[in-house]
Amino acid sequence: MANIYDHAYDLEKAIRNSEEFTGLKEAYENVMNDEAAKKMFDDFRQTQMTLQQKQMQGEEISEEEVEQARKVVELVQQHPEISKLMEEEQRLNTVINDVSRIITKPLEELYGNPEEPQQ
Repeated sequence: MANIYDHAYDLEKAIRNSEEFTGLKEAYENVMNDEAAKKMFDDFRQTQMTLQQKQMQGEEISEEEVEQARKVVELVQQHPEISKLMEEEQRLNTVINDVSRIITKPLEELYGNPEEPQQ
């Protein structure tokens, strides 16, 4: 009988070969091969990481930072290649969330779902 880690590696392989991952990879490569899009995307990621880091450290995020982040997001969403990358990322994220729900189902059944009232 295969052990649980073998199944996990099979799942990893299935994700790598999925339409969602290959679409994401292609979109990512398109952005990385476009100098302007790459710079814009890197700026977006840096802004995201800076705000997340502040949030995790309990630091307050200023209105100016929120406004700057909003502008960066609007800008990247207007770029067709980056917009496509974000769409593909969301598609794969949906698959991963679905898989996560499936593999945690035994725990949910054992402990119950905290969002649902106990009967």
